Amino acid sequence: MPQAVVPHQAGTKGYRRMTAALYGAGLASFAAMYCTQALLPALSANYRITPATAALTVSLTTGMLALSIIPASVLSERYGRTTVMLASGIASSVIGMLLPLSPTLGVLLAGRALHGVALAGIPAVAMAFLAEEVHASSLGSAMGRYVAGTTVGGLAGRIVPSLVVDVSNWRVALLACSATTLAGTAVFALLVPRSQFFTPKAASVRATMHNLIAHVRNPVLLKLFTLGSVLMGGFVTVYNYLGYRLTEQPFGLAPSVAGLLFVLYLVGTWTSVVAGRLADRRGRWFVLGAALPITVTGLLLTVPHALAVIVIGVGVFTGGFFAAHTVASGWVGAVAHRDRAEASALYLFSYYLGGSVAGALGGLVYGVGGWRATAWFVGGLLVAGSLLVALLVRENGSRAKSFAGSMATAQ
Repeated sequence: MPQAVVPHQAGTKGYRRMTAALYGAGLASFAAMYCTQALLPALSANYRITPATAALTVSLTTGMLALSIIPASVLSERYGRTTVMLASGIASSVIGMLLPLSPTLGVLLAGRALHGVALAGIPAVAMAFLAEEVHASSLGSAMGRYVAGTTVGGLAGRIVPSLVVDVSNWRVALLACSATTLAGTAVFALLVPRSQFFTPKAASVRATMHNLIAHVRNPVLLKLFTLGSVLMGGFVTVYNYLGYRLTEQPFGLAPSVAGLLFVLYLVGTWTSVVAGRLADRRGRWFVLGAALPITVTGLLLTVPHALAVIVIGVGVFTGGFFAAHTVASGWVGAVAHRDRAEASALYLFSYYLGGSVAGALGGLVYGVGGWRATAWFVGGLLVAGSLLVALLVRENGSRAKSFAGSMATAQ
C-alpha cells in the first residue's frame, strides 16, 4: 500500500530542506533588490545628482517588482512554484552581473527597473509555495524562516556594497552584491524539494481580475494591504536616507563605517522568527499590537544628534518592522480562505508599491527638511499603520487566534 503524502512538518528532513531552500531564495531576492541602497551617496557623488534622484535606483526596482507580482503569481499557477522561483533567481543574477557595465545613469536606471521585473517571481510565489507544502502547525515558523532569509539578504545587499565601495568603486560593489544573489539562487536550486501538492491551472485574465476584486472588497484584507504599504514605505525611507545623514556633518562617517549600521538588519532576522512563533501561540493581534509601537519608538530614537542613540533606534525600528510584516503577511492567507495566491500577490503589490512611492517622496522631504522632516514623514505612515492595526484588532480579534492558516505572501 503506497505511503500517504503528508505536508512537511517541523523536525523532518523535508521541512529542513524546504526552509533552507526558501531561506536561500529570500536571501537572493533581497540582496538584489537593495544592492544600490548603501551606494546612494556614492551614486550622488559620481553622477552629481540629488538623493531623490539616486534613490530611483531603489524605487524603480521595487515599483516594477510591485507591478510584476500579480503576473508572476499567475504564471506560477500554470507552470509551477519552483519553476517560476528558479527562473526569477537566475534572471536576476544575470541582470545583476550586467549592471556594473552600465555606461550612463539612464542605462543603470533601466537595468534596475528590469531587475525588479525579474525579481518578482520569488516574493510572489514563496509563501504560496510554503502554504501548499508545509503543515499548518509549522507554517508560522516556516514563514518566519523565509522572512529571516530576506532580512539576511537585505543585510548582504547593503553591507557588502558599503564595504567594497570604500576600497574600490560602486561598479565593483554592485558586482560583489550580485555574487551574493547568485549564491542564494544556487542554495535554492540544490535544496528545494519536489512539489507534492501543486496542481497546475490555467487562470484566465477575467477570472484573475474577479478574484483580485473580491479580495479588495474584503474590508479586513484591504486594511492588511494598506498596512503592508505604509510599513514598507516607512522602512524603505529610513534605510534610503539614513546613509546620507551619517556620511554628512555632524557625523561625517566613511561609507564603510556608515554601512555597518545595516548589520542591525540581523535584529529583523531574529524578530521575524520570534514573531512567527509567538503569533502561533498568542495570536496575530497580540504581536501586531506590540510591533507597531516598538517601531515608532525606534524611529523617535533616530532623531537626536547622538550616534549611539541612533544605532539603538535603528535596531528597535528594524525589529519592530519585521515582526509586524511577518504577522501581517501571514494574516492575509488566514483571511483569504480561497484564491490565496491572488491575495498574497495583492499584499505584495501594495507592500512594494508603498516602498517605491514613499521611498521616492522621502527623498524630496529629506532634500527640503533633512532627517527631522523625514522622521515626521515616516512617523505619519506608522501612525496610519497603528490605526489600521487598532481597527483590525477591534474587528477581528476573536478570529485572530491562530497563525495556522497562514498564506501565500512574503516580503
